[in-house]
Amino acid sequence: MFKTKAGVNALVLAAALSVGGAQLAHAAEADFELKNVDFSFEGPFGTFDRGQLQRGYKVYVESCAGCHGIDYLAFRNLGEPGGPEFSEDVVSVLAEEFPRQVTDGPDETGEMFERPGTPPDRLPPPFPNEAAARAANGGAYPPDLSVIAKARAGGPDYIYSILTGYEEPPADVEMRPGQYYNAYFPGHAIGMPPPLDDGLVSFDDGAPETLDQYAKDVSAFLMWTAEPKLEARRRLGFEVMVFLIIFAGMMYFSYKKLWRDVEH
Repeated sequence: MFKTKAGVNALVLAAALSVGGAQLAHAAEADFELKNVDFSFEGPFGTFDRGQLQRGYKVYVESCAGCHGIDYLAFRNLGEPGGPEFSEDVVSVLAEEFPRQVTDGPDETGEMFERPGTPPDRLPPPFPNEAAARAANGGAYPPDLSVIAKARAGGPDYIYSILTGYEEPPADVEMRPGQYYNAYFPGHAIGMPPPLDDGLVSFDDGAPETLDQYAKDVSAFLMWTAEPKLEARRRLGFEVMVFLIIFAGMMYFSYKKLWRDVEH
């Protein structure tokens, strides 16, 4: 399913996704609203689109994984119910062909070594530590994306809006060198160049290979990494509500029967 298109570079999401609490407060008072995407998992009975999650993983690997890790995600999770649900064989291939190898060891000589990934392994991080990450990104620290969709106000809509929000700055706005105008980023000045563009990632399921589709798919994927048990939790909640309704009905009719001959 996965075909890597040459020339796709790992792109940094740090500036877009590392907004602090004060910036989030500013965003709430800003003169813009986030784009509202009609995701399949929204609503009390919403579920993830398996094809979208699989495409979102591909977009992540080819466009984000070079700078952003997903520390809480193991390759085997990609095959579990409620997620992308890749087959066991595909999961093994994805682990083995991930752009980075897994650091393991020490071996019999006491040295650490690298090896291809296996399903039980977690996705290897792009940098060995924070200092290395900052050194490679001009001082910025690319955040881990494991729960980014739950940690940012707006969730997947925020991620989608940032990824599709690059515009030419207004005539009265001057951008400093290395900054880009983003209509949905607090303050509008963002240090990350546009990370996605039409044709960057190839799909073999017929989905459009457009910036809009990439942004939707990776936003949905990051929502799943943030809440992988969403579908199971909703099913359990529905079952509990049905039980409580039935139990309340039984209690009501039992009460009526037991006390029908008693004057109140």
